[in-house]
Amino acid sequence: MHQFIEELKDFPKKGDWVLLILCLVTAGAGCIIIASATSAETFDGNARYILLQLVAVMLGCFMYAVVSSIDQDYISEHRVLLVAFNIFLLLLLIPFGTDNNTGNRSWLDFPGLPVMIQPAEICKITYILIMASVMASHQNDISKFPSVLHMVLHLGILVGFNMVLSGDAGVSLIFVFIFIGMAFAGGVSLWWFLLAIVCIAVAVPIVWPLLGGYQRERIMVLIDPTFDAQGIGARYHSKINLQSLTGGGLTGQGLFHGNRTQGGNLFAQHTDYIFSSMGEELGFAGCVFIMVLELLIIGRCIYVGVRCQDYMRRLVCYGAASALMFQLMINVGMCIGVMPVIGLTLPLISYGGSSVVTIFAMLGLVSGAYARPQALSHERYIQPVRSYGLNK
Repeated sequence: MHQFIEELKDFPKKGDWVLLILCLVTAGAGCIIIASATSAETFDGNARYILLQLVAVMLGCFMYAVVSSIDQDYISEHRVLLVAFNIFLLLLLIPFGTDNNTGNRSWLDFPGLPVMIQPAEICKITYILIMASVMASHQNDISKFPSVLHMVLHLGILVGFNMVLSGDAGVSLIFVFIFIGMAFAGGVSLWWFLLAIVCIAVAVPIVWPLLGGYQRERIMVLIDPTFDAQGIGARYHSKINLQSLTGGGLTGQGLFHGNRTQGGNLFAQHTDYIFSSMGEELGFAGCVFIMVLELLIIGRCIYVGVRCQDYMRRLVCYGAASALMFQLMINVGMCIGVMPVIGLTLPLISYGGSSVVTIFAMLGLVSGAYARPQALSHERYIQPVRSYGLNK
């Protein structure tokens, strides 16, 4: 505890202020876009949304500093407790879970608490630490079967509990993408990735009948142009949001002046589909500006990872970058109609306290790696540059 307090005191000197400023600029832009998206009459005033988002940003800054000051070596050495913590959080969905009008029972609604919490968002942070710790323990034989099996088991436990208890496929896919990004960056042989592709191809016809009707529809609208070609069923919301996204032209119709946005005609225009609202009011230029901010944050994570001299910390940075990149690709892809609708927010832009706070906290891990690029608890072997594993 004494070491943590000392590190917290040193945060102003050691923390990654470049990353924090990028996050604040992006989140600030998000607050302005949310203010416009929620000014429609259907929202009955936007003051509540703006206030809650600002509170989430401030709390996120606090969590950024706190997580940045944590000794990642100590936490990773107790990864069993992190696994138990993740399971406990997800089990809370049994007595306190609610769907929050999303179709998935993925939110915790505690009596007396004014906000709801999405436990899987917190699990993203702990899973990155778990995965980095597991890989660090196998770094000298990372591509051998026992090592890969150990990593896959941790992924399976988390995804399994999340799917059974919440049914939220979107967050489960984030866990999978974190796994892929960290495994690739950590030097796992490419033969394992090729084997995974073959297994997925074999599993598709088995899993397809097990999917819910709405899940199959969301996939069919992507691969079959004749499916709901008129856009009156499964394709309706995607069609309207895509029209709004492209209707802004180069510079947009102006904040608080978007025809569909101000009419409240867009589906989830302040959360999952805020990119469409942004395209209508800020145009192509505004979308590019936000995309650049998001990519700068991801690039900063990768940069900090590259400069880290510790294998585990490097993987933590790549894990955070992988989570943000996947979420960005899926959200933008949903709005332009090339990705299935799986309910993932645009990082730091979409309305949602849980998402904003946990993203700041996750990036606090990167700041911690920036402040302490070498292991504190003990020396670690530095993984050499990957050879793409084709000779393993």
